[in-house]
Amino acid sequence: MALSAVLLILKTFVVDIFVVEGKSMEGSISEKSVVFENKLAYGLVNPFKMCYIVKWAEPRVGDVVFFPLDGKMILKRCVATEGTPLFYQNSNGYFLYVNDDKIPLSESQYQRIKSSPEVPKGMILAIGDNYDESIDSRNYGFVDTEYILGKAFNE
Repeated sequence: MALSAVLLILKTFVVDIFVVEGKSMEGSISEKSVVFENKLAYGLVNPFKMCYIVKWAEPRVGDVVFFPLDGKMILKRCVATEGTPLFYQNSNGYFLYVNDDKIPLSESQYQRIKSSPEVPKGMILAIGDNYDESIDSRNYGFVDTEYILGKAFNE
């Protein structure tokens, strides 16, 4: 009984395990890979409200983060944090330039985000490593850091 309680507390507040569905992170994390979520990477999350009780860190560029979207836990890479300048190109294709990265965009993705000259305050740009297979910030917009509930720590 005591072991079950400890495991429940660990799963609720400290670490969780996910099996990756889809190919959006291929290149770094393969489909059906087991990924561990460090739930304490950015703070202590209230698991019943999916918000922070106490927050002590923000996602950094390169972090692979977990956040809920449409009832599912999503796994994407943070490619830009608040205040990062964003540059766009619409000749010879549509592209987003973030730091030294050239990220392809469809025309609809370009139309959706081209008006943002930088990542807004309290947000990140979260994109899958497999640009062609990923539905990410290019499709649903910036991710509020208050909804980032953990970080992958075995990637």
